[in-house]
Amino acid sequence: MPVPSLRPLASALAALALVGACAPRADSSARSADASTAPAPALVAPDWARSATIYEVNTRQYTPAGTFRALLPELARIRATGADILWFMPIQPIGTRNRKGSLGSYYSIADYTAVNPEFGTLDDFRAVVDSAHALGMRVILDWVANHTAFDHRWTTDHPDWYTRRADGSISTAIDDKGKETDWTDVADLDYGRPAMRDEMIRSMRWWLEQAKLDGFRCDVAGFVPYDFWASARDSLVRTKPDVFLLAEWEDPALHASFHATYGWELHHLLNKVAKGEAGQGELGTYLGQQRQRFPAGAFRMFFTSNHDENSWNGSEFERMGANHRAAFVLASTFEGAFPLVYSGQEASNAKRLRFFDKDTIAWGGASLAPFYATLATLKDATPALHNGAWGGTLEWLAHDGGARVVGYSRARAGSAVVVLANFGDAPRTVTWTGLTAPGRYRDAFSGEALDVMASGRVSVPAHGWRLLVRTAP
Repeated sequence: MPVPSLRPLASALAALALVGACAPRADSSARSADASTAPAPALVAPDWARSATIYEVNTRQYTPAGTFRALLPELARIRATGADILWFMPIQPIGTRNRKGSLGSYYSIADYTAVNPEFGTLDDFRAVVDSAHALGMRVILDWVANHTAFDHRWTTDHPDWYTRRADGSISTAIDDKGKETDWTDVADLDYGRPAMRDEMIRSMRWWLEQAKLDGFRCDVAGFVPYDFWASARDSLVRTKPDVFLLAEWEDPALHASFHATYGWELHHLLNKVAKGEAGQGELGTYLGQQRQRFPAGAFRMFFTSNHDENSWNGSEFERMGANHRAAFVLASTFEGAFPLVYSGQEASNAKRLRFFDKDTIAWGGASLAPFYATLATLKDATPALHNGAWGGTLEWLAHDGGARVVGYSRARAGSAVVVLANFGDAPRTVTWTGLTAPGRYRDAFSGEALDVMASGRVSVPAHGWRLLVRTAP
């Protein structure tokens, strides 16, 4: 769903206190709490996600037809960008009551266990999943547990499953503060109803069984009681032991039930870095805070664009200008990074895609596929850049590049990388000190070989980067 601001934080202690409780949706404590306590240990991700890069698929806007059949021929090209996981925005039928725009929001679900006929059939989607699997990719589906469309059959078959206003009418979606949102096309579910919880989990299992999915990206996960996610995870694991779960939320407590959470704060900070409003100092403060708040080894999904950012705040070209690629280099190589590429980024799609109407991606832009593929391939081959606990610890480099240059290194299992990104308008020759992993390196993009010592210097182009990978100690 559209994300108007950073999400508030919650504590593991508060989340664990909810286990076994069925608090009504009007109680905001059922959704999140304060962040004063230490986080729960991170849930260990399946091994197949060790170095994965995720690619978000906007089916409606991907092709002129906007169907699964039209998407099928694109899968090999997507795989060539280095994508390991395909995340599909919701593919279920969209409600018509209170619909926004001509086609409505993906997130207004009219039937959890059906396929939007605009996209095709269940068999069509199965063909996409099978083809993706054959190409070595995994597939996860966006799951909207917080609310349904106002014409979902539950509104008539089980009206008690919904949150009610004082006048008895069904409320629109309620946020983590217990306040009603302006999402007027969706009806809030009442998680004080055990039968509704059971049916929600059954519906999630249905997709694992019927479409052979590999997991879920869970929409506004912080709006839903955390004990529900714990129950859902336990059930899903029994159906698929290596299921992968991504939470659209930034809360350490959710790592008890999810393998990955959103990195909204880093995203907004990268927007500032790209504009010259922040730099290495602010990134250092951010990393220090994350290390204190989040459990060691947590997967953090970092990005320069996604469907919310593109539609509501603008493309990466609008927000980051000439620095959009340098920003993605950081998003891909930062400590804990689980990087995301959004539909069309590899073709320099610069337009804001309409959210409720047909608006096909502009595929005619300059190809950035080699850029994204280089970073994804490097992540696969370099233990220092692996996701979560599998990757190396970030160490900041002291350098004389000025406020617009960011420098750090990471090392793990004999591998090491040096990252220098120049967000300024002029090239810089950057001298650094304090590198703890000297050796023979190569530039991941140019292929240039060079000896990199504890102290050294290298030229970095304007709005560019040097990504150096150790080939020998």
